[in-house]
Amino acid sequence: MSTYIIVEDEPSLYEILLAMFATWGIDGQAFTDGESAMQWIEDVDSGRYRGEIPELALIDIRLPGRISGPAVGERLRNSPTLHDIVIVLTTAYRLNPREEREMRAQCSADDLINKPLPAYQALKARLAKLTAARTARLEAARAQQAPAADLPTNSSATGPAQQPGRAAGRRAPRLLERAPARGAGARPD
Repeated sequence: MSTYIIVEDEPSLYEILLAMFATWGIDGQAFTDGESAMQWIEDVDSGRYRGEIPELALIDIRLPGRISGPAVGERLRNSPTLHDIVIVLTTAYRLNPREEREMRAQCSADDLINKPLPAYQALKARLAKLTAARTARLEAARAQQAPAADLPTNSSATGPAQQPGRAAGRRAPRLLERAPARGAGARPD
């Protein structure tokens, strides 16, 4: 099962997103501020986190506290473990083109989505397209780094047929260890 993380301070929004992810067969974990997200990244990098490494981070640009969404994204990009994650920034504020470029550049964001977020199917398709594109780029980079001796020489040497929709060479995901109901850093009821 895939995993996405959400860094969003609005409880109604992150609860809706977690419910949507569940219907898509995706585990979700929510953080309500940049500080708790940064602590989780530190836990991942130090080996204290044993759950599945997320494929995508949906991060609000403006968060309570001292740490902004782009700063969380920048830390993800600098993480030895999480640097390949898809980063999608979200905002309820209209940014001018220069501000948008700066926000996206700070963390090499894959996308920026204005709130209100797209409808259910449109959001699902947009996030799936982003994760598929990043996976394809990573696999192409790995293939370029692979020694020629490791590459199959004919179609009979490729091994068993791939399952439809599953990329070659991709490991089966590990299950996410269960966190509190709304994930680490979530606000209590």
